[in-house]
Amino acid sequence: MKLRFSGLLGIALICAVPAMSQTTFEEMSKDLNKTGGVYYAYPTEKADNTPAPKGYKPFYVSHYGRHGSRYLLGDNDYKWVHDLLTKANDANALTPLGKNVLARLDTVMEEAYKRGGDLSPLGARQHQGIARRMAENYPEVFKGKGKTVSARSTLVPRCIISMGNFCQSLKENYPELDITLESSNRYMPYLCYSTPESDAFKSSREGWWQEMKRKFEKKQVKADRIVPTIFSNPEFVERYVNPENFMWGLYWIASDAQNTENKISFYDLFTPQELFDIWQCFNADFYAGHSNFKPAERKHLNNAKPLLRNFIEGAEIAIAGEGDVATLRFGHDGNVVPFTALLGFENCYGEAERPEDVYKVWNDWFVSPMASNIQMILFKNDKKPDDILVKFLHNEKETKIPVDTDIWPYYHWNDVKAYYEKVISDK
Repeated sequence: MKLRFSGLLGIALICAVPAMSQTTFEEMSKDLNKTGGVYYAYPTEKADNTPAPKGYKPFYVSHYGRHGSRYLLGDNDYKWVHDLLTKANDANALTPLGKNVLARLDTVMEEAYKRGGDLSPLGARQHQGIARRMAENYPEVFKGKGKTVSARSTLVPRCIISMGNFCQSLKENYPELDITLESSNRYMPYLCYSTPESDAFKSSREGWWQEMKRKFEKKQVKADRIVPTIFSNPEFVERYVNPENFMWGLYWIASDAQNTENKISFYDLFTPQELFDIWQCFNADFYAGHSNFKPAERKHLNNAKPLLRNFIEGAEIAIAGEGDVATLRFGHDGNVVPFTALLGFENCYGEAERPEDVYKVWNDWFVSPMASNIQMILFKNDKKPDDILVKFLHNEKETKIPVDTDIWPYYHWNDVKAYYEKVISDK
């Protein structure tokens, strides 16, 4: 798929960067949307933009973004819960609250009907906003005739549509930009790559992880309180309701509701502690399958090396005065997570082994909410052509990397390039 918009539309320089991103029950309770984890709707409304050192101007942007807010992955994620509640309603086995939940779910399903996995309108607006802020903060990159931008997406429709909304927003700010959009298998080796070793580990978690996960979930997911608030007939529950599965089903619906237009909340069905406890289960499992899980021995981080190599190569072309002024890439949370860990972004690569310890060092809602993104911006000074500067944004917030610098949030490109080339070459 290809569209085109034109005119119209020392390596050892390691600084002390915290590797820990601890959250608390109190923090999560203040914003229950965070308990949605990777379903957390994109929170940034204003991008960081610390002025560059005197004489330096931006000239190139390299970007990787997750698709924006979406509906649950499949229609059945709503339907099976709805069917169960409907069956209970027909059997006169719902409490007044249960009937109210069914009515709420009716409204959510009307919006989500046959849209499983699709980008929601909020997801489109998120990418429009990110692009608008990029355009406003770095006009020197985009303003002027003859400037080209490349945009590449994975093959999934929500990523393609995210790309389209992002690029359309750029065009609205700078109509003269020549933007090429593509979604092709050609770019999948760096947009959405996973090594055989990582895949094997994900499927097995070295065997013992699945049992640890089962025991952890059994301890964390307590459905004894919530089920009687929904179902009035214990015999119906005995025959038809798996309490833990039902609680998980409600949790996913509640988590994703923030990404819909109706904004109907289901959080009142849970206590904050229940949400915090069940979130920890998914947070731990997603971490074990994609990030710096200690027993994985950086296997998942290797998935992001082709993407990092692509970032470096694109930057070198731009430094040489050739190619595009911006490289835009669109993919998934499963790509953002290992990439932020490989880059060593602050609070994105904490190391843990036991599921109950993961939330103390790593949080999915922080690393990869809906529309999460990584931006690398290059700056040059005509009087110092050999000293290119670079800064990194994580979800539009300036972030630290494990490279020493005397001008944070800016780094010297030669130092950054040397460090990351070493990262790529390490086994």
